[in-house]
Amino acid sequence: MTDRTTANESVVIERTFDVPADVIWQMWTNPEDFKHWYGPAGASIPVANMEARVGGVRLICMEVQTPNGPMRMWFTGEYLDVVENQRLVYTESMADENGNVMSPSQMGMPEGHPTTTEVRVELEDIGGRTKMVLTHLGIPSGSPGEAGWVMAFDKLAAYAGGRAGR
Repeated sequence: MTDRTTANESVVIERTFDVPADVIWQMWTNPEDFKHWYGPAGASIPVANMEARVGGVRLICMEVQTPNGPMRMWFTGEYLDVVENQRLVYTESMADENGNVMSPSQMGMPEGHPTTTEVRVELEDIGGRTKMVLTHLGIPSGSPGEAGWVMAFDKLAAYAGGRAGR
């Protein structure tokens, strides 16, 4: 995160899911479950390597189809705070397939775009349902990043609801 990040440069999304917090926690921390919902509509996650513990690393590959064929984007980060069924905090940076962080110019992003952002996920059990608040610091409200999260959470709601009945 850059020191210039302000409240205007963050996405905050609150969502309630009709499943217990442990189910939503699993969706965020189990790589096989994560692959089913992460990313905007139309994206797939062929790789999700995640060590959900403080100091653990993550390497995620998101693939989207384009007119020129599939495009892969890699994201890496480190878990900063992990409290089971309650809170997950990690850094996120665009990377190459080996987890090497890329600069904004390598990513095709404008000057001043943060190299590393921070994602905070807070879960609260509300009588068998889960209130989730996601804060993504370094991503402006109203940006394509926010739209991607909203689409991902629609997929999360559908997938978690189906998993809860099993």
